[in-house]
Amino acid sequence: MNAANNPGPLVEPTDSLSPRELDRYARHLSLPGIGVEGQRRLRAASALVVGAGGLGAPVLHYLAAAGIGSITIIDDDVVEASNLQRQVLHREADIGRAKVDSARDALLRLDPLLEVRTVEERLSPDNALELFRAHDLVLDGADNFATRYLSNDAAELTGTPLIWGTIFRFAGQVSTFVPGHGPLLRDLFPDIPEADSVPNCADGGVLGVLCGTIGSAMATEAVKLICGIGTPLIGRLLRYDALESDYSTLRFSPDPDREPVTDLAEVTLACAADRFEPDDDGADREDEISVDEYLADPSPSLLIDVRAGWERQLAAIPGSVHLPLCVLQVKGWKALETVSELNSANIVIHCKSGARSAQTVQLLRDAAPESVRLRSLTGGIDAWSASGRETVESCDQTVVPGAHHT
Repeated sequence: MNAANNPGPLVEPTDSLSPRELDRYARHLSLPGIGVEGQRRLRAASALVVGAGGLGAPVLHYLAAAGIGSITIIDDDVVEASNLQRQVLHREADIGRAKVDSARDALLRLDPLLEVRTVEERLSPDNALELFRAHDLVLDGADNFATRYLSNDAAELTGTPLIWGTIFRFAGQVSTFVPGHGPLLRDLFPDIPEADSVPNCADGGVLGVLCGTIGSAMATEAVKLICGIGTPLIGRLLRYDALESDYSTLRFSPDPDREPVTDLAEVTLACAADRFEPDDDGADREDEISVDEYLADPSPSLLIDVRAGWERQLAAIPGSVHLPLCVLQVKGWKALETVSELNSANIVIHCKSGARSAQTVQLLRDAAPESVRLRSLTGGIDAWSASGRETVESCDQTVVPGAHHT
């Protein structure tokens, strides 16, 4: 063990283990560094897990199996069919249920004596500090930049150890931040990126089994911190490339010029931007248009769907034209010359949630004629469906002529 990079055991052990616990955790009890005392520490520990999704699912599963005494799950989402490819706590029968409820039931099936608390909310500046102070450590499996930085800043303000993980497509990263004992997230990445600077899992995709690899590494860090064993990933960023089967480690140090976090003001703005919705009067960014604005606009518009063909098989907006982003990335504006309705001066681009359509607007803007106005449909087909508008199934794999919105 590298004592310089190990802050020591995180919690005091419980008084004793029951015969049931001695039997259940027998394989831990014979491990050097854990043993009976380490297992008693695990049983005494409380962990907050942010998110019950791709990373949260394996984190929760392994923390419960390891014998953590108390777990709080915070998540405001519901289980969807597309989650089941990677979010292994949930089942087909859980579709439509709150993720925190589905996760709680799964953990209690594994260990009926586990203390599980659920918070069916997003982690926010309003609840973060109280939640962090109430737990021995936090594991952040959030899927957006604003929440990740909120977790970091709340950890710095409360002195709570934070285990951080991210995944995207075929790659993942893990690090451990212990305030007062090594660098934090802002020493590595000082500034909060724009919310749409990297596509989310829905738009960019993620290898399901990658979640297990990264989530298990996060749970391992938690066990090490609680028991005070090994060398945690403090001042190190573990990187994993699943396609190349390659692990690498980036070492980093505290930034002596970084101003310490003193409040949640900056992340409050970031969280508000991440939850951005157009005002009731339709006010929005110049390169975006809301569903209500689109339907209320009396001038003809061409609606282009840049999603993949398989996504249109699930749902499509009536009257939309299919022109995948992968085609536009190769052919640029010339790809639109195949669309017979291109005489429209208004072109609205849509995808699933708005990230790819915003990217497409940026891609096409310089090449588009001055007479053409390009905008991204805010929230994509998700916002369209949430507003109660009809969608249709489409098996189109290539560009399909369409009409103005119905």
